[in-house]
Amino acid sequence: MEISTRLLFLILLLLIFLHERKVSSEGDHGVLVLDYYKETCPLAEEIVRRIVKHAVLKDPRMAASLLRLHFHDCFVMGCDASLLLDSYGDIVSEKQAGPNVNSLRGFEVIDEIKYVLEDACPYTVSCADILAIAARDAVVLRGGPSWKVLLGRRDSLEASLEGANKYIPSPNSSLESLIANFKQQGLDIGDLVALSGSHTIGKARCLSFRQRIYDVTMEEFQNDKYKRYTTFRRILKTICPKSGRDNELVPLDYTTPTRFDNNYYINILQGRGLLQSDNVLVIEDHLGEIEQQVWAYASDQELFFHSFVNSIVKMGNINVLTGHEGQIRKNCRFLNL
Repeated sequence: MEISTRLLFLILLLLIFLHERKVSSEGDHGVLVLDYYKETCPLAEEIVRRIVKHAVLKDPRMAASLLRLHFHDCFVMGCDASLLLDSYGDIVSEKQAGPNVNSLRGFEVIDEIKYVLEDACPYTVSCADILAIAARDAVVLRGGPSWKVLLGRRDSLEASLEGANKYIPSPNSSLESLIANFKQQGLDIGDLVALSGSHTIGKARCLSFRQRIYDVTMEEFQNDKYKRYTTFRRILKTICPKSGRDNELVPLDYTTPTRFDNNYYINILQGRGLLQSDNVLVIEDHLGEIEQQVWAYASDQELFFHSFVNSIVKMGNINVLTGHEGQIRKNCRFLNL
């Protein structure tokens, strides 16, 4: 009788253990982890870092371009490398969307990284993870903060041209639409302000900021900061006339255009944000709460770096595919046959 009781007790413990293990496994679904490729491709992050470093040394603007690829990918269906797919068969590429066409760059760098990784570790490192790692390395190479990249994403089996046209913020967005857009992705106002700081590096085409210098609203005109820096607007007008020269490039941060720092926030407090979507953080913030955050980042670069890291890690977790979802593409531009 005593033996039977002990046996039943052991069986009960075993059942509880198996149940908890099953629940734990289900709870881990969709969760990214550190050192995901430690066993399967130990040099994965080193390979990405080396190629990104070479690309950025060759073309400093490439750092901003690689960071932007990660943003534009995550804002459409999540961080799943859907952005990298070319049009083929039933797939219509997101590269053709209004915010992306003739604007995004750096695809050839991702191609090179994928080629080397496939040679070292075939069908192992996802294109989505490559985008996340490359974004981190690009920021570091321009003097910005580093962070541990959570990995384990898999690649999407589809693209969404409609989603790219709908969810990627416009350079002429109002503050209200920016807040709504970020909320759609599970990101709050704090994330919006911190991630906007990525505009401390890179350049924008004349087509993207023409409205900011010619279509002045009454609200902007009455803003002291906007009126004080009319010289900046005059400079922009000499570069970008009312018509023509659409592809002329201007640094998003005129002060330190190739360095990832907090000058972006100093600029917009002075009315010298290049894009309309930069200036609205201050001009359209009637309660002053966002401007307080902008002042905090303008005054304390380390605070900005800390917030940026938290927000970009949060963004990198948007609707990720893991486990048996999606696939690991051999070529980031096409689905596996």
